[in-house]
Amino acid sequence: MTKEPKDNLFVLVKSLSKSEKRQFKLYVGRLGVNEDSKFLLLFNVLDKMAEYDEQVILKKGIVKKQQLSNLKAHLYKQVLISLRLNPLHQNIRVQIREQLDFATILYHKGLYKQSLKILDKAKNLAINYEEKNVAYEILELEKIIESQYITRSISNRADELAIQAKELNAHNILASKLSNLSLQLYSLFLKTGYVKNDDEYVKVTEYFNARLPKYNFRDLGFREKLWLYQSYLWYSFLIQDFLACYRYSRKWVDLFYVNPELMKLNPVFFLRGNQYLLEALFFVRQHNKFKEALKELETITQEKWFPKNDNVQSLTFLYVYSNKFNLHFMEGSFYEGLPLVNEVLVGIKKHKSRIDEHHIMVFYYKIASLYFGIGENKKCIEFLDKIISNKSLSMREDLLCFSRVLNLVAHYEAGIYYNLDALIRSTYKFLIRMEDLYEVQKEMIKFLRALGDIYPHEIRTEFIKLHEKLKTYEDHPYERRAFLYLDIISWLESKIENKTVDSIIREKFNAKNQLN
Repeated sequence: MTKEPKDNLFVLVKSLSKSEKRQFKLYVGRLGVNEDSKFLLLFNVLDKMAEYDEQVILKKGIVKKQQLSNLKAHLYKQVLISLRLNPLHQNIRVQIREQLDFATILYHKGLYKQSLKILDKAKNLAINYEEKNVAYEILELEKIIESQYITRSISNRADELAIQAKELNAHNILASKLSNLSLQLYSLFLKTGYVKNDDEYVKVTEYFNARLPKYNFRDLGFREKLWLYQSYLWYSFLIQDFLACYRYSRKWVDLFYVNPELMKLNPVFFLRGNQYLLEALFFVRQHNKFKEALKELETITQEKWFPKNDNVQSLTFLYVYSNKFNLHFMEGSFYEGLPLVNEVLVGIKKHKSRIDEHHIMVFYYKIASLYFGIGENKKCIEFLDKIISNKSLSMREDLLCFSRVLNLVAHYEAGIYYNLDALIRSTYKFLIRMEDLYEVQKEMIKFLRALGDIYPHEIRTEFIKLHEKLKTYEDHPYERRAFLYLDIISWLESKIENKTVDSIIREKFNAKNQLN
């Protein structure tokens, strides 16, 4: 699978909805541009293309090759201006920026009182909607006008502006430190993954505490709380404290329910908070809370007032369907989850330009796991092959690792023995190349390596031995997460007890629910 070459202008044009394309042509018409305008002709050519091809554009004779780059840049700018004017993209943040632009124009025309009046309204709106960076920017322009011209607007204006600037600056500095910490923890997670021993736990904890700024919780606004919860969430994920992950993701989501207007302004943060909440609940196996949170997310994203732009719809699809799969994995209801497969494949095609390839591969892994759960091993192999054969994609090693292990197990289950030895060797070599393997993975390597030498009548005994070894890691603070990718223990129990995998998982789920 090779990556298709992307052209920014082509991707932008293809991302436009029918209404946005109609809006663009109306906007061009208002400019007094005729239908033969070069940038409008280029737009029409790009709109009809299935894939970007520069040679097709040049053959149309719209422009010479040397001029194409400038024409594309001009069209790109005009499309963005058209989108900015579209009512769908007119949120509070854009409106505040627009008011700041108007005030700046009035200031340069010498209409200082009019400029200050607009700035004061825009600043209050920015503070109410927690847009404190732009509020500080507005405040700085107010100070410039007040310091350069005698407006006589308010006698104590200088002190008022100075105090307000100090307060906003303090909030912005704290928010910046917390957002930096959140980003640094996320970067650390991508580089090192979850902690695997006590030494790594101590290092991550020291790293977190050294960078956590001092704060008084009572003084925190919405933005500062959001970054604070996000920082603690990433720290909790790194140390594999999934109960703390649940606690801070719950605080994150509840922050939006307390401030519904900010949910409309920041829908992506709201969706991400829900994704982490559901992920944490899946990790701690809180089925009822998981089901309730998923239903709540589905309900609110279908509300008429909830933003429906392309990015939000793609993220909603990604998070809702990913967790619908997880719900079936928790319940062992693999057959009931089968209708999701076609829905997801259609959704991937629809949202492909906005979902990164890694998340598409995660969907393929979930689909493969679903088929494995019902014993459709050849279908399982088919989707795993999409992941394993993808050489152009840099994915998380744990996903690649478990894809290969599940692929091997599925080949064994499907009775595809003719290339099993070669598959065992290639899987073993791949796992050996991985750094910082979990103990669970090491035990799997030992088992896989010996699999070719085990006689058929000895296989059940070897399954029992491996099950006993892996069972000791099921509740281990640093090892238990490995079983969430591949429930190898339930598979071993299915082989030992001669039952299906889904029936084993369902029995465990029912037993836990009765106990609760």
